[in-house]
Amino acid sequence: MKVTCHCGAVELQVSVDLERARPRRCNCSFCKRRAAATVSVHESDLRIVTGADVLTLYQWNTGVAEHYFCSICGIYTHHRRRSDPTEFGVNLGALEGVQPRDYEPVSWVDGSSYK
Repeated sequence: MKVTCHCGAVELQVSVDLERARPRRCNCSFCKRRAAATVSVHESDLRIVTGADVLTLYQWNTGVAEHYFCSICGIYTHHRRRSDPTEFGVNLGALEGVQPRDYEPVSWVDGSSYK
């Protein structure tokens, strides 16, 4: 599936089965402010097609989680999970043809308690 930021400068290709995917949101100090629903993909199932040069990386605390944003339009596209660094969370709303409201209610994960 195709993942894009708003301006189209960043494009990812991910392999995800949306019939089986369980979108979720996280309540850690960063994600709760963003509130984007995500689906998980293994790192081998995500490829940056275009825009690697305009992706901005944000990290804090342990530095394990890697949150990526388009430096042009500011849209969050994906992040490497702190809970499992072999997985990426992909912004459900950035998946081509997907309406996040179709997956409501989206469950919340207690990332604020993860050490």
